[in-house]
Order: sequence, then structure tokens, then C-alpha cells
Amino acid sequence: MAEYRNSDGTTTYVEKRSNTGKVIGIILLAIVIVVGVLFATGFWSANVKGGSLPKINVSAKGGDMPDVDVHSKEVVVGTTKQSVTVPKVETKKTTIDVPTVGVKDDSK
Repeated sequence: MAEYRNSDGTTTYVEKRSNTGKVIGIILLAIVIVVGVLFATGFWSANVKGGSLPKINVSAKGGDMPDVDVHSKEVVVGTTKQSVTVPKVETKKTTIDVPTVGVKDDSK
């Protein structure tokens, strides 16, 4: 609710309502219409025929690990001697002029 002051000093209250529900309803209605048109034209179809899941035989004894036959590559890790160029970093001390900043008080 919003409060507005009129030029004559009276107050007018105006209730502002949100249109969010209406907008969401219109969007959902549009989606339903589009889906209906797609089904009606045959673009989408819901031909669901009987199917079955693949048959899997699972048997295990309590406490036993399952038998697994894995064919994988072997990872070989090691080192080899190589000659590489490494930069040499040196530091040396040198005296240079560095600018300074200060404040001078002009009091007499």
C-alpha cells in the first residue's frame, strides 16, 4: 500500500497489486497450448509400448569381494637425466639517488 499526500493536505492510500501471478499463469497457458499443438500435429507422440529391463543375474556371498576382471594400462613412473639451461639470478648492492618527499612548515 502506498501513501500519497495531496496538495490540500489530505492523504490518499493506493493499494498496488502485483501482476506476477497473472504473468506466470499466462506463461503456463502458452506452454500447455504449444505442447497440445505439438501432440495434435504429430510432431511429438506418446507411443508407449511394453518394454522390459535387461535381465541381470546377481549373486553374492556375505563378506566376499566380487570377482572383477580389469584390463588396464600400467603406469610407469621414474626419472631420467636431462641437461637443461637454468638462468642464474644475482643481486648486488649499489648506491643510487632516491627522491624524497617532505613537508616544510612556513611558520615565522
